[in-house]
Amino acid sequence: MKKLLIVWCSTTGGTRQMAEAAERGARGALSPADAVEVERLAAAEADAGAVLAAGALLLATPEHLGSMAGPMKDFLDRVYYPCLDRVNGRPWALLVCAGSDGTGTIRQAERIATGLRLKRVAGPVLVITHAQTPEEILAPKRIAPGELARCADMGALLAAGLAAGVF
Repeated sequence: MKKLLIVWCSTTGGTRQMAEAAERGARGALSPADAVEVERLAAAEADAGAVLAAGALLLATPEHLGSMAGPMKDFLDRVYYPCLDRVNGRPWALLVCAGSDGTGTIRQAERIATGLRLKRVAGPVLVITHAQTPEEILAPKRIAPGELARCADMGALLAAGLAAGVF
């Protein structure tokens, strides 16, 4: 059975909402006849075995201080060498939740994915929360329905592509 793996981390809940929306979108794009499993794992729980078992990978991370959040970077550090030359050409995509920019995280994730020789199948979904003060940055986030729909669409794209054998 093919598997879509969604790996996520979240500090204030925004990225968690995005990963959950992607999972809902992925599950909604599949019929019972499709032989595709959707698994969502927190970055701290995901390991190289989960990546190697996946037919496609969706990463969901917040941006912290202009780069990806520590738990996502830790996940990628842990799986990089065990997966190197073993996941070449597998599809991947990215969801980023950022206060004002997000480009540093996108660049960092794309560099790592390039090193793993993953195949980007869609541009990143970037959600800007406009949190700028310490209070706004640390406050629980509520992602707008339209932004969550974009995340759901990304999950659906990956799941449908796996089911159809496009990837």
